[in-house]
Parts: sequence; structure tokens; C-alpha cells
Amino acid sequence: MTLAEAGAQADELAQAGDQRGLADLRAKWADDIEASARGADYRERAVAYRAIGQFRFRQKLELLRRGLDDESPACRGSALVSLELMSRDAPGDVNAVRSLLHRLANADDNQAVRRLAVVCLRNGSPHRDTIALLSGIADDDRQEQALRDAAGRVAASLRKKGAQRQA
Repeated sequence: MTLAEAGAQADELAQAGDQRGLADLRAKWADDIEASARGADYRERAVAYRAIGQFRFRQKLELLRRGLDDESPACRGSALVSLELMSRDAPGDVNAVRSLLHRLANADDNQAVRRLAVVCLRNGSPHRDTIALLSGIADDDRQEQALRDAAGRVAASLRKKGAQRQA
């Protein structure tokens, strides 16, 4: 079984709520994920960063953070996909890397990475600086339309979340 296949199996176990099976799979693949994430081949690293999210591997969040700084857009994208998945029920994961997500959303060279960073910010707390950044991206005619649309939707979602907290 490859790491990608193990990741898919781990995701199925997590969605089914089989915590014991997921824990067993984590124990079996932990070293392989670590080694792959540190590998020289960007494709291998990208699979490892994606697997961290599929395994819901909270102990590997620091490794995932390294993925957000990877030189490869594929690796940054995979790390962002994992972060988004793991932060759906734990906004602290996004809040812990908020400044890095701001940088990726605002200035990454790859448009797909920028959109993924914007999507990740949706799962964090509704900070004013995040809403302001996203609103600025949404209003900037020089930005790609898909990025502008995503930023506008996430900014509106965060404003709504903030208003609900105050009510």
C-alpha cells in the first residue's frame, strides 16, 4: 500500500468515526509520513502533507506548518488542503498560522495557493485584520476573479460569524 492509498483509507476511517482503526493506521504510517515530508522530491512531500490531513494527524501540525513554507506550490497547496480539513472543527489550527495564511493569501506567486489560503481563513476566528485583508483582495480589480470571489465569500462569512458572537 502506498502512502496515498493509506491516506485515503485513513480519511474513510475518520469519516466513519473509527478512531481505533485510525489510531492503528497512524502508528503504522507515522514514520513514513515524516520521512516523505522531508524528502527531496516535491511530489513525495505533497503526498505526505496531504496525508497529514487525511490521517487527522494533530501531532504533525508543526510538520504541516513547514509545508506551508515549502518552495513547491504543490506542497503548499497540499498543506493548505490538510489544514483546512483539520481546522473545520478546531479553529485554533488556523489561528496558530494566521500571519502565514495572510502572507500566502495576499502575496503567493501561485493563484491556486492564494485561493486555498483564503479558504483556510474561513475556519479561523473572525479577526478584523483577516476580514480587512480579504475585503481588500475582493475589491482589488487587479486580482484574478476566482480569488476575488473566494475572498469576498470568506470575508462575508467571517463578518457573519463575528456578528453572531457579539449577539
